Amino acid sequence: MSIKVENITKLYGDQKALNDVSFEVNSAEIVGFLGPNGAGKSTMMKILTCFIPQTAGKASVCGYDVTEESIEVRKQVGYLPEHNPLYLDMYVKEYLEFIAGLHHVKNVKQRIAEMIEITGLQVEQKKKIGALSKGYRQRVGLAQALIHDPKVLILDEPTTGLDPNQLAEIRNLIIAVGKQKTVMLSTHIMQEVEAMCDRVIIINKGEIVANDETKTLQNSQVQNGYFIIVEFDKPTSKSALKNIQGVTEAKNTKDNVWQLEVHSTDDIRPHVFQFAVSSGLAVLMLNKEEQKLEDVFKQLTKK
Repeated sequence: MSIKVENITKLYGDQKALNDVSFEVNSAEIVGFLGPNGAGKSTMMKILTCFIPQTAGKASVCGYDVTEESIEVRKQVGYLPEHNPLYLDMYVKEYLEFIAGLHHVKNVKQRIAEMIEITGLQVEQKKKIGALSKGYRQRVGLAQALIHDPKVLILDEPTTGLDPNQLAEIRNLIIAVGKQKTVMLSTHIMQEVEAMCDRVIIINKGEIVANDETKTLQNSQVQNGYFIIVEFDKPTSKSALKNIQGVTEAKNTKDNVWQLEVHSTDDIRPHVFQFAVSSGLAVLMLNKEEQKLEDVFKQLTKK
């Protein structure tokens, strides 16, 4: 067990940022830690990385207690905070050498070269950090989090400021790292969670509201059912679509495109085609799809 959190509560004065939070993260698992702004994500990550103490409860990383054995915890963890703190007057290599020294890394030059290649900093490696774009500063932050070869990576908004090409590269890096290390990351980009994470933990108002495998969670809000996306050549109505056998809800998403919610394991596509024929409509597109993680997130955090 790489991360174990037991009944953690954190108070800021009278405000309760975390309320009796418990969860576990296994070795070589990529877990998305999600929640709205102010839900307690960063607070939890700061407790796990020994930056702030909890008010009550226990937490451990790789078997080391975050309160009693904080130095050992820091050796096991690579941390990229939400607001990436860098020394802007340092050159990229100079900064990574400084961080490597703090961690007593052996073969420093070799390790720096590896980090620069892994995080795609080759082109910018001779620049001062202050001259880098936000995306490249994120890469430097990832490099410093990885340079001491930690067993656990805790990444708070790691893809902030990246363009689509950079985002894909960092996503692939995190997936590759996750095969050997435990990765816990927070992000507001749900597509990234769907692409990277084995499991999702959702926190809202300081409490865990979901903790399950990504695919299971996507299907949890429509039990024993699914969604169909259908496009007709002409307008129709929500009430008419809800009369189709098996359809429990209909949502107009764009022009003549509808999302049909089906609470059944039966294939209702024949019924949709029959409806179209009887209504004088042509079906231009018909797809069966899973519920998006973004929809699940909205449902769980608005309750």
